Amino acid sequence: MNNLLYAARPLISDFLPTIVFAILVAMKVDVRIATGAALLVGVAQVAIQKLLKRKIELLQWASLGLVVVFGTLGILTSDPRFLMAKPTIIYLAVGAVMLKRGWMLRYMPPIAREHGESLMIAFGYVWAGLMALTALANLVVAVALPSQWPAFIAVVPLTSKIALFAVQYATVRFYVRRRVIAEMAQVQAQAQAQAA
Repeated sequence: MNNLLYAARPLISDFLPTIVFAILVAMKVDVRIATGAALLVGVAQVAIQKLLKRKIELLQWASLGLVVVFGTLGILTSDPRFLMAKPTIIYLAVGAVMLKRGWMLRYMPPIAREHGESLMIAFGYVWAGLMALTALANLVVAVALPSQWPAFIAVVPLTSKIALFAVQYATVRFYVRRRVIAEMAQVQAQAQAQAA
């Protein structure tokens, strides 16, 4: 669980301005105030990192840049859809990174990697597809149904990822277990044949 939380921390940090914005919009706070609060959170994050002399990762700079650009456009036009579209860009960027063949293999225990490499490579592409689909869905909801966007962003991205994780875990576990059992049966059969 600690590894999962450790991995999620940067993602939560990158999305914090968007989370603040979504909560305020859901609470019917004025768009300019919600956008200003998201901008303030994004700038404060970078300022705190600088004060603590921590390295500011490229994705965090990009996230701040998107908040500033889309936030400014949102304030100038009084249109929250600009900031609502920000997750689309992040999902597309993450999905593009996930297109790298075998990116998931480093997260697998050795036995799973040994017996399920091809399956894990395939699931890497499925994850990239899910990110692209989430990006498209976010853009559609942000543009066509902005009043529904806070509920969408709070539920759909997380539940779709949990569902895919569950399917992947069950599939890989079943597949690897079956291959290990078959391999053990083959070794036993060979040992019995040699003993006879």
